This record gives sequence, C-alpha cells and structure tokens, in this order.
Amino acid sequence: MAGLRDKLPLLLGAKTAKALSGALDIETVSDLLRHYPRRYAERGELTDIAGLELGEHATVLARIEKISKRRMKSRNGTILDMVITDGKRRLACAFFNQAWREKELSPGKTGLFAGKVTAFRDTLQLANPEYELLDAEREAEAVDSFLAEIIPVYPAAQGMPSWSIAKCVRQVLDVLEVDEDPMPEELLKRNGLPGLERALRGIHRPEDWAHLETSRHRLKWDEAMAVQLIFAQRRHSAVSRPAKASPHTDGGLLDAFDKRLPFELTAGQRAIGEDLAADLSTEHPMNRLLQGEVGSGKTVVALRAMLQVVDSGRQAALLAPTEVLAAQHARSLREMLGELGMAGELGAADNATRVTLLTGSMGAKERKKSLLETVSGEAGIVVGTHALIQDTVQFADLGFVVVDEQHRFGVEQRDALRSRGADSTSPHVLVMTATPIPRTVAMTVYGDLETSALREMPVGRSPIKTTVVPVAEKPAWFDRVWQRVTEEVAKGHQAYVVCPRIGDEPPSDKSDKRPPLAVLDVAPDLVGGPLKGLRVAALHGRMPPDEKDAVMRAFGDGKVDVLVATTVVEVGVNVPNATAMVILDADRFGVSQLHQLRGRVGRGSVPGLCLLVTETLDGTSTRERLAAVESTTDGFELSRLDLELRREGDILGASQSGKRSSLKLLSLLRDEDVITEAREQSQEIVVRDPSLSEYPRLAQMVSDVVDMDRAEYLEKS
Repeated sequence: MAGLRDKLPLLLGAKTAKALSGALDIETVSDLLRHYPRRYAERGELTDIAGLELGEHATVLARIEKISKRRMKSRNGTILDMVITDGKRRLACAFFNQAWREKELSPGKTGLFAGKVTAFRDTLQLANPEYELLDAEREAEAVDSFLAEIIPVYPAAQGMPSWSIAKCVRQVLDVLEVDEDPMPEELLKRNGLPGLERALRGIHRPEDWAHLETSRHRLKWDEAMAVQLIFAQRRHSAVSRPAKASPHTDGGLLDAFDKRLPFELTAGQRAIGEDLAADLSTEHPMNRLLQGEVGSGKTVVALRAMLQVVDSGRQAALLAPTEVLAAQHARSLREMLGELGMAGELGAADNATRVTLLTGSMGAKERKKSLLETVSGEAGIVVGTHALIQDTVQFADLGFVVVDEQHRFGVEQRDALRSRGADSTSPHVLVMTATPIPRTVAMTVYGDLETSALREMPVGRSPIKTTVVPVAEKPAWFDRVWQRVTEEVAKGHQAYVVCPRIGDEPPSDKSDKRPPLAVLDVAPDLVGGPLKGLRVAALHGRMPPDEKDAVMRAFGDGKVDVLVATTVVEVGVNVPNATAMVILDADRFGVSQLHQLRGRVGRGSVPGLCLLVTETLDGTSTRERLAAVESTTDGFELSRLDLELRREGDILGASQSGKRSSLKLLSLLRDEDVITEAREQSQEIVVRDPSLSEYPRLAQMVSDVVDMDRAEYLEKS
C-alpha cells in the first residue's frame, strides 16, 4: 500500500517518476494526487477550442474533420496536415515526416490531442501533437480512465500528456491508503465533508458528477483551511507585540499641513484619514490595507497619517518597490510638505521634520548621511526600497510603516519591517495598492488587515481612451502608432513608450519565440526612425540612481518628449503633461499591470491615450484579456477578470519570494462561503492552539497543500 508522502519511483518506476519530476515538479504521491484535472470532458462531448493560448501546452477532445498530405518545398519530406474541430471552431495540426499516421487518423474519429499551441501563417496550430484516439476501434487498448463517462483532462507538459498522467494516477490510486484524515473529525462533521481518500479518488476517477462535486468541495476546504490557518497564525502573531500609541497632537505638523493643502480632500480621503488616526492612537498595532484606483489620492492619506506619528516624536517609513518610485515618493513628499519638511534648512518651519531617501545603490557618502539621519531621529520620514529592511538600517523610534504597492513585495519582506519597532514593540503598518482587490481576495490574502477602499477620484483627472493595436493582422496600424505620438508632442504634450525588457539580459535558450522588445533596442530605433527629431530618453531599473533621477527630472520638466522605459514607470510617476502611452508587446503584461501603466497618462486636463501593441492573434485568451482592458477603466472590474485569468494560484506572494504556491481548486471569486467559514474556524483553532501542536496532521496538511516551502511562514508568524 502507498501513503501520501511516499516517493514515486517505487510505485511508478524510475523513468516515469523522473519524467513527472522534470516536467511538472511532481515528487510524491501527494504531489501527484493534488495535481488535479484542469477540466473534465463527457464522452461524446467535444472541447471548446476557442480561447487557446499561444505557447501553452493544450489538450483538446475533438473530432478529425479532414486530413491531407503534401511535400515539403524546402527539403525532402512530407507534411501531414490535419484539421480537428469542436463543431464551432477548427484547429490545424501538422505532422512532419510522419505520413504513416494517415492510416489511423481518418476523418470522423474522435480523440484527445495534446501539444504546444503555435502559429503558422497567422493560424493557431498544434505541431506534431500527441494523441489518444477514443473511437470504437481502439477502445480496447485505451487507458481505463478514458472509458468512463467522465474523462479527466490534466494540466500537461511536453512528453507528459494528459493520458499518461491519468495512467500514473490510476496506478497510485490502486494502492493508496490514507491512514488518518488530516482534517479533524469535528470539522468534517460540522461541514459535511467526505474523507480525504474518498475525495482524492472522486476528483480523479469520479463515480458520477455528484461524487466529483463533493470531492471538489472537500479539497477546496483543504486549500481554504491551509491558507486561513497561515493567516490566522499571522494575525495572532501581529497582536502579540504591542505598538506605541501616536494620538493626534493639536497644533502639530498634521494641522499645519492641512492648512497649507491647496485642494479639498475628497470625502473618502477624509473618512479613511479618520480611521487611520483612530488606529494610530491605540497600542493595538494597526494593520490596514488601503486600496484605491490609480490617482485616487492614497499618498496624501498616507502622508497625513505619517505626520500624526511624527508629531508624537516617532518616525515613519515608506517602502517602495523600485528606486525610481522611492525617489519619486521622496520628491513628492518634500514638495507637498514645503517648509514643513525642511528641518535644518534655511526657511524651514519651526516644527519642521526631514524626509530622507535611502536606497541600496546610493553612494557611500550619501548613504552614510541618510543612515545617520535615520538612526538619530533627525529624519521623521524615511523613504526607501527593500534596503530599509536590512539589519544595518537602525531607526531611532520607528512607529509607522507604509508599504506601497504591496503586490510587488513578498510576505517575508512585509513581516521584516513589522519587527523593527523599538522596545519590543511593533510599528503600525499601512499597506497600499493601486491594484483593486475583490473582497474575498482581500479577506484571504490580507486576512490579517483591516481593509479600506478609495473609490472616489479627485477633481481634475481626465478620461483615458485605450485601443488594441493588432499588428499581426493590421501591420499598417503600427506606423499610425508613431504618427499619434508625434501628433501629441506637436500639441506640446509628452508620451511614454513601455517595453517589457531592458535589453542587456543574456540570450534566452528558447528559440521558438521572438524575445520581448527591449528599451535599449527600441529607443535608438525610434530616434533614427519614426520619432526622428523628437527628444527621446531611455529609463530602466539597472541605470545608476543619479542617472535615473536625472532622466525623470528632465521628463517631468518637459525637456524630454518621449520616455522609453520598462515598468519602472508603472506606479508613482506623476507627469500631468504626459498624454500618450504606447505599450509594446502588451500581451507580456498582466491586466492589473496594464491598468497601472495607463494610469500614468490622463493626469492633467487633457484626455489620455493608451495604445496596446500586440502580435497575438484574435481568438486567444490573451487577446480577450487585452480587449477587456480596452473596454473599461474600472480597476475593480478588471481585478476580477485578472484573478480569473491568472487562475488565482499565487496568493501567498510566491512569485515575489521565488517559491511555488499551489492553490488549485479554490476560487477566490466564487467560493466566498467556504473562505468565510474556513477563516472563522481556523481562527477558533489558532486561538486555542497557536502552534497547532494538538493538530499535527492539520499542520502537515498545510505543508502538503500550500507547498512544503511555505511552512516557514508558520514558524515566522
């Protein structure tokens, strides 16, 4: 018999186990059985071909419509062309020098076809696909699971198609024995859940659709409980260290700042400001998420809270994801504060503070000065990148931490700053994001935080028109892109051109796809080509800090017409005169990132223009994604779409910390009831037993479901 933590070589053989490990990072019985089917097909029901993604490894259940053979023009050999269909759309397949397959691949036959989706002459196709025919002639030799009414289709990879995974799963299930269920008996009864072994069998080889549904429900609970237990422990840890109270000080910096504000705060800014002021006034450490649309005025809200803390004699730190954004924040805070932020300088207000910038690549002299201002307390507000987390950075009395663009940081980075308070205290923490988050996601991902949302836009923001430019289908439109940029500059405005890559990276091993466009290639091409005569500058993250700052200052002062940049301009950059943005290879960016990027234009009195340039073909899910960005500027609506398209896997910051995350069944959009119940029940368990010492199998399930590497969070929390 086999247990969940058994290694696969003894069960499947060394060769098969090695293939699973190399292709899908599957090492144990648990890894394999938690590699759930991506979808299910019912015998006689064909797969919907629409929405296949260029470059993905897809498996489709389809019918052969026609097949033909032709000679290669360039060299000796044959190509077997096949067209498969789901009854609505067609998909081309090509077999190179495999003419013998024509005998078994005859029109009318149905099968599973798997391969990498490529493009040939602007048409999607599968080249040399693997296949498993399901027609009557071959049923006797087909894999058992395909003979069932419900056919599981697994996430596959090159050399490991869906039916091979199904065969491996069948072999393991034949000898599986789950000794004890990791979910406590009281939770199973309370929530009407089946045992783990029955659920694992039901997700892979369901007796019927009802069995499949109850199995999925149980395994969703595993994922929900695993995640919620982690965050329940983090909540418990966050309140175990008190904070220093920083109540409002009459006649202090905050009151002086409010008097000099040249605009009226929105109702939302005032309401959230009151919540922050109340949180900061207690010894219970504030842990709050402030989310709001691009340009909704989050920075002013955060600055007012920082001034309240400075008025109490403590320091505030603002953590930004990039040096460009950190420098931009420091500059804008100084501008907003004026004489209130000029302590030690001529013309400073009597009660002024100082804003200090601290980044990893500063020169030794400048860094030493910033470190001294920080450790002495001379700087009331310290702005920086992840360099602020380093142990070498000492604060006089850190009372408040603002983390900007939380989605760009890992959980470990946020936790590191939480431990930087003086005298065994925890600083108050405010997390900000311009990427709107659905309620259930905020409840799950930021379950340890109170959530506030700024939905009201300040007066003066202009509308932004977004257009997809499909250059593969309409190449003439590419010339028109640069004409529009030239027209905007002729009107006295400025433009951004965003590229996904810098251009100094080592060449990729993958040769089947053109590398993404790069700043260092695009900028000179524009200067000598379609934007000749315009003032063009380049900006990217690996430039020296003083050079980056100089370029941004020149662009902000109107001395640069077109800024060719990477995503360093994604957040925080505010140049009201910039009205146009061209995003090259727009398909390389996520929905929320595209929304963030286009938020750099339309910040003044003139409407903004955003052009999404792409070579992806119509009918792919990527084009659907770009069309969605084109159709709405509602960030909250786009965030829901983005979550659905990303399949909701990375909720623990895995991509930011370089580790895997494995949320596979739970939908943060559709499973609100499960998430809510799991949150309440995990909280009850952690209150009674913070270390889960009484629930060792539950603690092990957390590691199994969320990934072994994530278990360190339990210890840190």
